[in-house]
Amino acid sequence: MKNSNKRGVYNAIITSGLVPLFYCDNKEKTIRVVKAIYKGGCRILEFTNRGDKAPEVFADITKIKSSYFPDMLIGIGSVIDSDTAVQYIEKDADFIVGPNLDEGIADLCNKKNIAYIPGAATPNEIIKASRSGSEIVKIFPASTMGGPDFIKAVLGPMPWLKLMPTGGVTTEEENIRKWFKAGVVCVGIGSELINKRLIEEGDYGKLTVSVSEVLKIIKDIRNEY
Repeated sequence: MKNSNKRGVYNAIITSGLVPLFYCDNKEKTIRVVKAIYKGGCRILEFTNRGDKAPEVFADITKIKSSYFPDMLIGIGSVIDSDTAVQYIEKDADFIVGPNLDEGIADLCNKKNIAYIPGAATPNEIIKASRSGSEIVKIFPASTMGGPDFIKAVLGPMPWLKLMPTGGVTTEEENIRKWFKAGVVCVGIGSELINKRLIEEGDYGKLTVSVSEVLKIIKDIRNEY
């Protein structure tokens, strides 16, 4: 079992600015999605724990990682308890993401030097998550909680926080610009980037282009500030 250094993972996620996330219960399709993301220039991936086959498919991805996408960081999302976190850490998860903060997961990841990105939806939850040892806090569901305006309001008195909105982030330049202008360090994009229709139709070339375009948008926005 080999997992990445906690600080290095946080830095890589922030540098990327983009965390694509998705779930698929088909091994072959999942691998093709990962390859498309990799070809698009992204080196971060969150595979979500949202189906019975998630552990099996995740293991399939990490087994071939060294051969097909060696410098990619592959994490597991939608993790809400430490037992599940252990299961995926044993399958070489580079980082753990949750919709909420679980102190058991936080303790586990701190001990094992694994990056943990917990979810939060209020200022109190955000502060508690950041104090748990998590360098990045996921704002979820981001658009429902007030979108970029909420991010900007939270960072006003607490500018040291590193926030990643997920839920409501699209691939459109105007939308991405609003989030980064509000002060986020990265964005998580799910179905707006990788949806079931794309996977079913096998339009992986389109996914590669979309990933590349989003990364360029983020880079250009950052260069403006």
